Amino acid sequence: MKKILDSFIDRLHKKLIDVGSESNVQSNSRDQSEQQQQSEQQQKQNQTSIIHRKKGVKDRKGKRHRYMQNTKSPILPNDIDKYVTHHYADNNGVRIHYVTIGEGQTSIIMIHGFPDFWYTWRNQMIALMSKYQVAAIDLRGYNLSDKPQGGEYYLMLHLVSDIQAVMRHLEKDKAIIMGHDWGGAIAWFFAMYFPTMTERLIILDFPHPSGFIRELAQNPQQQKQSAYARDFQQEGAHKHLTPESLSAWVHDPVARERYIEAFRRSDFEAILQYYKQNYPRQPYQALPGIDLTQVNKVQAPVLQIHGLQDQWLLPGGLNSTWEWLENSWTLLTIPQAGHFVQHDAADLVSRTIENWLTL
Repeated sequence: MKKILDSFIDRLHKKLIDVGSESNVQSNSRDQSEQQQQSEQQQKQNQTSIIHRKKGVKDRKGKRHRYMQNTKSPILPNDIDKYVTHHYADNNGVRIHYVTIGEGQTSIIMIHGFPDFWYTWRNQMIALMSKYQVAAIDLRGYNLSDKPQGGEYYLMLHLVSDIQAVMRHLEKDKAIIMGHDWGGAIAWFFAMYFPTMTERLIILDFPHPSGFIRELAQNPQQQKQSAYARDFQQEGAHKHLTPESLSAWVHDPVARERYIEAFRRSDFEAILQYYKQNYPRQPYQALPGIDLTQVNKVQAPVLQIHGLQDQWLLPGGLNSTWEWLENSWTLLTIPQAGHFVQHDAADLVSRTIENWLTL
């Protein structure tokens, strides 16, 4: 078991290094020029929206803005934890930790996957904070959220209701829902179960659940790539995980330290319950406890972003997604990005989301 889990971590780490190296080779002067222009523009936006909004100062509409940063430098992604506000939403006695930044009227709720925590969205939070109230959560079992003991507490029903609890705490009837990996699965189900609460849906590297079930049933390659999930479903699998191994995919040394700290606060047995309780098993006809034929089609507009180098969720799962949607579907595939597409192609992902939200 330990050798299998170590192999999974090593392959994930190596693949991300290869993707990062290939992306660096393909960069050119045009990309550098665009990055410089974006940096200058971002600095101007931050100077306008952050520096001049000091506590007690009113804007033209008379609204007061709390002080966030008194510097001419924009917020750096790795430092975003210094500027967010921390909150806890209660869901039947389980406290869900989340952070917010930005003061827009519309809220975007960001849901991370495995192995991760709210900090994964730092680039996108900075890109969107000037126009939206951004709320990034820690899933139950992770970091500062509660870690109830017992597999039944990690059924999809409870994971979806945690998003409801955060929305209630934000006093919002509707929000933009955004998720990656397991967060993407939760986001899909939230949109299907609560269409009136879902303004728009943004999914990163997780096929529609029906597409994923189909691939597991029919695609031998997807079955092979999902072998790690079978290992995670085994009794005692959590004993082979460490904060250091789970954060091996994070290249930035500063960010990695934050991940190690967050994983030290996490419950490994709890986070593997996501796989034990919800990951499909043979004969791959449905998700545990969920009849996909009885759930609604997604009513909200959908933006789906997928890194084609994702080894764990193959792009075949994207086929026929339109069959499960009632609204528009925008798909962006990124050839050189892997599973953690929000990091591998951070600028492109952020710009795509920002532009799509204006359509």
